[in-house]
Amino acid sequence: MNEPNDRLYDLLPAIYRIRDADEGYPLKALLDVIGEQVAVVEEDIRQLYDNWFVETAQDWAVPYIGDLIGYQLVHEAGEPGEVRSAQGRARNKILIPRREVANTIRYRRRKGTLAVLEELARDVAGWPARAVEFYRLLGWTQAINHLHSARGRTVDLRNGDALDLLDGPFDRLAHTVDVRRIHSSLTPGRANIPSVGLFVWRLKSYSVTKTPAYCLEQAGPHCFTFSVLGQDTPLVVAPQPESDPVAIAGELNLPAAIRRRAFERWMDLYYGEGRSLAIYAAWAKQDPNQPLPASALIAADLSQWSYVPPRNRVAVDPVLGRMAFPPKQLPKKVRVSYRYAFSADMGGGEYDRPLAQPASYRLYRVGEAEAFQRIGEALRQWQQDQPEDAVIELAESSVYVEPLTIVLPEGQSLQLRAASRVRPIIRLIDWQTDQPDALRVIMNARSRLMLDGLMITGRAVQIHGPAREYGEEGADEVTVADICAAEVTIRHCTLVPGWGLDNDCAPVRPAEPSLELINVRARVAIEHSIVGTIQVSEDEVRSEPIPIAIADSIVDAMDTGREAIGAPGYPVAHAVLTIQRTTVFGIVQVHAIALAENCIFTGCMNVARRQIGCMRFCYVPTGCRTPKRYHCQPDLVQQAIEAGLRAENAGVSQASVDAARARESERVRPQFSSERYGTPTYAQLAQTCADEITRGADDEAELGVYHDLFQPQRAANLRARLNEYTPAGMNVGIIFVS
Repeated sequence: MNEPNDRLYDLLPAIYRIRDADEGYPLKALLDVIGEQVAVVEEDIRQLYDNWFVETAQDWAVPYIGDLIGYQLVHEAGEPGEVRSAQGRARNKILIPRREVANTIRYRRRKGTLAVLEELARDVAGWPARAVEFYRLLGWTQAINHLHSARGRTVDLRNGDALDLLDGPFDRLAHTVDVRRIHSSLTPGRANIPSVGLFVWRLKSYSVTKTPAYCLEQAGPHCFTFSVLGQDTPLVVAPQPESDPVAIAGELNLPAAIRRRAFERWMDLYYGEGRSLAIYAAWAKQDPNQPLPASALIAADLSQWSYVPPRNRVAVDPVLGRMAFPPKQLPKKVRVSYRYAFSADMGGGEYDRPLAQPASYRLYRVGEAEAFQRIGEALRQWQQDQPEDAVIELAESSVYVEPLTIVLPEGQSLQLRAASRVRPIIRLIDWQTDQPDALRVIMNARSRLMLDGLMITGRAVQIHGPAREYGEEGADEVTVADICAAEVTIRHCTLVPGWGLDNDCAPVRPAEPSLELINVRARVAIEHSIVGTIQVSEDEVRSEPIPIAIADSIVDAMDTGREAIGAPGYPVAHAVLTIQRTTVFGIVQVHAIALAENCIFTGCMNVARRQIGCMRFCYVPTGCRTPKRYHCQPDLVQQAIEAGLRAENAGVSQASVDAARARESERVRPQFSSERYGTPTYAQLAQTCADEITRGADDEAELGVYHDLFQPQRAANLRARLNEYTPAGMNVGIIFVS
């Protein structure tokens, strides 16, 4: 078949093609170049037709389509910015949502209805929501001729289900009038005649499919947790679409936490294959490949493990993510499917993530139905084959318990990754009494390693340099340029902080590192990951500091006073750090910082070389040794309060100035909903956090790891649209459930 660019050449008379062949095809080469440009013009014409429709238009065309129908940009959310960068394009998608533009006319036709407010939250901000008219919950004397027996009833202390829902989005009990406005910026109220509340869920519902449950042996061999790490995990709903577009969302339509009484009452709706949770086990003559029948389950409170289920019954506590089997009827091979809540696509998880691999590579798949059942088997085959580029892919959400040592030959690359929408767990245990049992990787010159989509618990990941160090007598001559060409990439992984978790999400070994870099002459990159302490052990005399780049991640030392990035036994880690959109819990001590941008450092930062690099739009505590800071907190608020005091009173004492600076520093100190890994709101900024932090980034997004969620822009957009579509005479307010 002729190539597309040859079509112009094929239109020429045969005599010209014959003569062109005699001359070595110069005319064909010219027409090939012209044909390429013709194809570009034709593709642009085709795309221009697609840009007429909001479903197929390019991102830059969406605002123009919105302008044709009178769509108004919300300036309080921020102005559209740079479109040449991926981050700028992602921000513009939040400021001008394609789905909202597509549904603008439909919204106008339904303006004033309650259901349209829920759709606005979903289309404008991407948050599932439930709209509540609070006048329906007011306690009032009803007319005898027009009774509302199901509206605003007084409290029945025997109705536990109604008490569970008190003050929540599904509340059904009567309230006295609250005269405060629901959209007040000071102390908002709720129950009033004109008040409409929009309860929104910012946490997403993530799935875990057929993964082993964790046997909590200290509580008993019959006690299990849904989480493979052993901590309590609230189970959440797998949201189901609403059957009627005008219906108000219920508990099954939202990523809400599953209540015990609701689970007991509607177990068939929550439990089963493809639903919110399922349990598989070889137990009581049940098929381990099929979920246990719902008739065998009992909803129970297992907070103290005091409840003992009867024979042939399994107790399930969805609030804590626990289950208990009869002590005299123990199961085998317990697997679970469930849903948990989290803020963003990061760390190991069953979410869609782009896979990155070399153009040509050899693939080794690991799983029960694959050629290799263990990671070690795939590694041994890889060592025998010695391909230049290889990928070992874990195909199931299983737990792999085996000692792992990887030696990467010079110039070769290896990627150890999870398959798409799979969350495998590598559990490292104490295999040897006289040696550490970390996942050990030895890098050689120009070798490349990538860990992608994994959760690693139990021990640390150790990355070592060449077995024979550079400069040793008898070692092969290796240039510094060759050694520095090596690469280590950790993306979408969780290196569990503290190696493991207790049931209350407290770390098991908080003093231990999660990642150790030992004489590694390589570039290290960490992206969209959760890691514990990073320790760097390098030769400061014979080598330059290694470059470490961290982006969109959490580095957690589990205490503000511990080192998050440092070197054992040395003042600073021999590394140059580039860190962006990251939250760091703990102290950072490095040789230098090339760039720190849109980050939160809860502990102090100390660098050896202050004249290198800069920090911009970050929070870092006062009194730290840092490179030059630009637009950082609490510097800005301290300077502003000092300038204001001296302008008001030229004779103000230094003690008063210092006290005011300290108050401002405390006011803007980042506040988190939770600082413990394993909780749903881990590293999420609290609602009481200062605006200087929640909108302190260079593009007015929040500082830290969840910067790219652009939640301030989503909230501002939603508030403006709610005011536009709220029923006449009503006041609407946003209430964050999570």
